[in-house]
Amino acid sequence: MKRFALVVVALFVALGAVVIVRTLLVESLQPPEEDPVQIDVDASALAARFAQALTYPTISNQDRGNVDVAAFEGLHQHFAESYPLVHETLMLETVNDLSLLYTWTGRDPSKPPILLMGHQDVVPVIPGTEADWLHPPFGGVIENDVVWGRGALDDKSSVVAILESVELLLSEGHQPERTIYLAFGHDEEVGGPEGAGAIAELFEQRGIGPFGLVLDEGGAIADGIMPGYDGRAAIVGIAEKGFISLELRVEGDGGHSSTPPDVTNIGILAAAIERLQENQFPARLDGAAVEMFRYLAPELPFAARAVMSNLWLFRPVLVRLMLQEPASAAMVRTTTAPTIINGGVKDNVLPINATAVVNHRILPGDTRDSVMQRVNDVIDDSRVQVRDISTSHDPSAVSSPDSAEFLLLGKTLRQVIGNDVIVTPYLVMGGTDAKYYSGKSPAVFRFLPVVMGADGLTMVHGTNERVDVASMVLAVRYMTQFIRNTDELPAD
Repeated sequence: MKRFALVVVALFVALGAVVIVRTLLVESLQPPEEDPVQIDVDASALAARFAQALTYPTISNQDRGNVDVAAFEGLHQHFAESYPLVHETLMLETVNDLSLLYTWTGRDPSKPPILLMGHQDVVPVIPGTEADWLHPPFGGVIENDVVWGRGALDDKSSVVAILESVELLLSEGHQPERTIYLAFGHDEEVGGPEGAGAIAELFEQRGIGPFGLVLDEGGAIADGIMPGYDGRAAIVGIAEKGFISLELRVEGDGGHSSTPPDVTNIGILAAAIERLQENQFPARLDGAAVEMFRYLAPELPFAARAVMSNLWLFRPVLVRLMLQEPASAAMVRTTTAPTIINGGVKDNVLPINATAVVNHRILPGDTRDSVMQRVNDVIDDSRVQVRDISTSHDPSAVSSPDSAEFLLLGKTLRQVIGNDVIVTPYLVMGGTDAKYYSGKSPAVFRFLPVVMGADGLTMVHGTNERVDVASMVLAVRYMTQFIRNTDELPAD
């Protein structure tokens, strides 16, 4: 027995030694330090143009026939007046009347082109919350160097930053090495089929692509909110989850509430929803999430670094920890979220049918088909009909953070923001228009250097959406230098 105990102790000592050695040998994956690059931006003029863009209620409603065309046309006119060199030099096309596609011909059009993306549309203001806004959601108010309004974060900041950068470069006489396309869809908030989807089809029809690099929204600069890291971290989306909304429908006899059956249609539906929530999708740590920890680990204190750089040992522990918080749990499993429920028209009438919508954000490795199959298996009730009612899509491919294109993003950050910011890949939980280019470029990234603190995520689609003017200046400086740096990309 004593000998066995000694063997166990020896094994633990050896295991600890392996962990310590591996942790000490972890090397930083951050880009080399860079000299700062000075790019002058007129902050006041930028803020005014950006604020004006927020005054146009370019809302994507769930009813896709309900579109304020005049709002989009007003925004387009604002762009034409604010960025004259862009509209004189680049070729502009409208796609499905409201989406914008600009072509900036490069010096060597034979090289794979670059695609810069953003979207013009915004989500509605939740009815009844208007009075909670400190400034009108479409007022375009600037106060204390902050620009307030729906779309400030999601995603007119991207569109304006790109147009501002191209206008600045054109004023300097710059022409890129590669052709650069600017694509600004008008329906990203409802899946993007008529905007980004149609633009992607147009590229396909014209034989344009594959793209050397695609850059869309989706990442930001996290200031003090990354677990275990107190500094600024540029989180760059290298993949995004898939999307499917399933309708659960129960149909049967109605009747008077005074003589109900043992289980009503609403009861059957409620039981199905409960089973889905009690049987969440299995958790796993792989793909983009692993890449995030690989890049983040060398920058963390020793204990956290030991865990993240030794996933072969600590993966189960880390997964359990991540499952304790909704934001981190979403990184390791396909999520299940009941969002809409309907049934009944009067308090003494049994409904003939009851319906619910359950939204799933699909982890790479799962698919729409596998989600549908698992939902049916978990519900296991022939009385519940399940169907896809969404513009669903599978998860995107994962772009390599070890590529020259990812390194270029990091180099630009070091040049414009400073060498103290770290760069890390991550998995985008929501959806972006970049999904239409999965497989059409080896380098599809999602990032705009807007600084986000702890309250940043609550403002996306939330009340009092806003952006600091300093963040917009940073975004313009970043996009300007990034466009310059694309000249350095390898030929193929």
